[in-house]
Amino acid sequence: MTDDAPVKEESGGAPAWVMTFADLMSLLMCFFVLMLSFSEMDAQRFKLLSGSMKDAFGVQADIESKMMPKGTSIITKEFTPGRPDPTPLRSVRQYTINSNKNTLDILNSKEGEGPSEEELEADAKRIREALEAEIESKQLAVDLEGSRIIIRINEQASFGSGSDLIIDGFVPVLAKIRGLLTELTGAVLVAGHTDDVPIKTTRFRSNWELSAARAVSVAHQLMRGGSVDPARMIITGHADTRPRASNNTAEDRARNRRVEITVVRGGNDKLQKLDINEESPGAES
Repeated sequence: MTDDAPVKEESGGAPAWVMTFADLMSLLMCFFVLMLSFSEMDAQRFKLLSGSMKDAFGVQADIESKMMPKGTSIITKEFTPGRPDPTPLRSVRQYTINSNKNTLDILNSKEGEGPSEEELEADAKRIREALEAEIESKQLAVDLEGSRIIIRINEQASFGSGSDLIIDGFVPVLAKIRGLLTELTGAVLVAGHTDDVPIKTTRFRSNWELSAARAVSVAHQLMRGGSVDPARMIITGHADTRPRASNNTAEDRARNRRVEITVVRGGNDKLQKLDINEESPGAES
């Protein structure tokens, strides 16, 4: 039997420091997971970074994504947009035509020609100034309706009741109108109008014949001496079918009894293209 102390046997397993290291790693992992969960991604910055990387690696798009796409017309595949002019604002504009502009001038001798609005107003003003005395005495009136200059002759100054004979005192007025017509181009429409009171005499069976006969009498005075070409003339009688006022009072019936001389200012004296249905407007309200 010896005096040596017994040898102590070592137990199996990992060293004690390993447990401490594992605990530290677990805590660090939890810390970074929490940081990642709390973070936010900047999408715009990510796109910029990815774009820089894409260019750096030699990949480049033909059209930048921020540019406005240019589509084709749904009407035709051959549509070509107009060339825009530089403007201070970032906008693209195109020029077009006015689709509301009239493109048909049936009375023009050449396409695109015809008196302008200023010319028509000047012609109407010149006629009013020449007939100023007659207008003030209410023997006639001068109106401008579109491209038509209308001289309205009242019955009281020009004809006797139920007669187609022009009063002698009104013949010089028609001579003055004849001189004005020679200075203007365009077709000349002479139309007679009556009220709605029926007429039946040995000369006229109805207001139709009376209105037409008065228009013929005025036309003969206008063509006297060959001043106005007969090829420019159209003579019509409308009876009481186109009143300018109601026929309820004597004053209104007097307004309806008239002869209208209409000059169609279109630059063409030929009448084949003239629509006489547009000669006179409807009744006034």
